[in-house]
Amino acid sequence: MTIVSHDAYREIIQMGSHDSFLVFDRTKEEFDFPLHYHPEYELNYISNGSGLRRVVGDSIAEIGNKELVLIGPNLEHCWEQNNCTQKPMREITIQFQNTLLPESLLMRGIMMPIRKMLEKSRKGIVFSGQAIQNVESRILNVTKLDGFDYFTELLTILYDLAVSRNQLLLSTSMARTENGRNNEKLDKVFIFIEKNYQRKLTLEELSNFSNMTPVSFNRFIKKHTGKTFVEYLNDVRIGNACRRLIEQDDNVSGIAYDCGFHSIANFNRAFKRIKGCTPTQFRNDFWGIKKVL
Repeated sequence: MTIVSHDAYREIIQMGSHDSFLVFDRTKEEFDFPLHYHPEYELNYISNGSGLRRVVGDSIAEIGNKELVLIGPNLEHCWEQNNCTQKPMREITIQFQNTLLPESLLMRGIMMPIRKMLEKSRKGIVFSGQAIQNVESRILNVTKLDGFDYFTELLTILYDLAVSRNQLLLSTSMARTENGRNNEKLDKVFIFIEKNYQRKLTLEELSNFSNMTPVSFNRFIKKHTGKTFVEYLNDVRIGNACRRLIEQDDNVSGIAYDCGFHSIANFNRAFKRIKGCTPTQFRNDFWGIKKVL
């Protein structure tokens, strides 16, 4: 098994336990999101991206004008600006949890193509030009759907990709897996922080919760996320703030306090440091997010 590099960090994806799919549809002037990984599956479509450099596991390649890639859980990945000079680029990212389709469902005969594709995605899959052509219009249209139509269309897209020809595996190795004890401990910490990020949380409280010393706990978080406890906590808070900014019309100061910041100045500084823009700019620039509950 490969080990996620120290330069890759764990992205916090704001999906609730009752969410099915999360879709981002955006135009971009530049690709600058760093190397990262997350436990969710990710289907990423890019157009007008000729010259971008794709990094998936140990695979590095310059892409053409259009790209469609399925990334499995915890496989490090990113797209870098590299030699791309075209503007604007369009990116549609579809994310879903590895618990969305239970094993009992995936073992059904009709679901076997999807099951095999998900297994292969742990090395990353890039789909052929023909496969892109077959599903492109539906991917471009998916954010306009609602309710069950939204769910079934995304599931159908996955099936059509699963039976498509000329799929290419990207990485020679799969993503790393934690040993069971560390994985369970890490999951408990993530769940605890996600449930309590809105109130004051201290390193001492999380250390006691994890039966570690503060130094050991901070080292543990740093090893698995690339961030200190405070940095990770702020990432969770800002991630939830982003979700609120996109979905709701609440004022920025109210969102800041609801997400655990006790000063609007601290919130703005943390937001600018993590997202590279102000909360208002983020709300104005971002568009096209859909969730199914």
